[in-house]
Amino acid sequence: MIAGLIPMRYARALYKYAAETDSNSDVYKEIKNVVGAFEANPGLEKVLSNPFVSAEDKSKLLLAAAGNKPGDAYKRFVKLILDHKRENFAYLIALAYRDYYRKENKISQVKISTAAKLPDAEMQKLWGVVERAFPGTTFEYETSVDPDLIGGFIIDVDSVRMDASVSGELEQLRQNLLRSN
Repeated sequence: MIAGLIPMRYARALYKYAAETDSNSDVYKEIKNVVGAFEANPGLEKVLSNPFVSAEDKSKLLLAAAGNKPGDAYKRFVKLILDHKRENFAYLIALAYRDYYRKENKISQVKISTAAKLPDAEMQKLWGVVERAFPGTTFEYETSVDPDLIGGFIIDVDSVRMDASVSGELEQLRQNLLRSN
């Protein structure tokens, strides 16, 4: 969870407002776009913190970061943080909102790393393993290929790891050999 009183206050306020206007899922998508924009453009935080950049330009940046047509809830939120001079917290607020939304809606992050690209049918089987292991949870999946795994896969669900990789087994063997001395 992202620490900080100001980001959490604004994130909760946005969540509650979006819930009242029945736009939480739209705001969540927009916030994920904003987080992605900050991660893709590290200089964005500096621009928002720069006192010589006009509030109008900062607003345009934050609205563009949300996607093609941001909704009214997000637009009002951008205006609120600019009016209160909190634009330098925009990234932290977005992270806090994303985490808060996921917690409130029981959404877990799943990262699946495989040694090679798997066919869709095999990936569906891995998703099934995750869904059976964590019933009653909604998942957002991210996949990647990591040749260093040699073979097999690693599944990370929030803070839980399932390692069925060859490199993981080799490391386990190495650790066992070290302990046996």
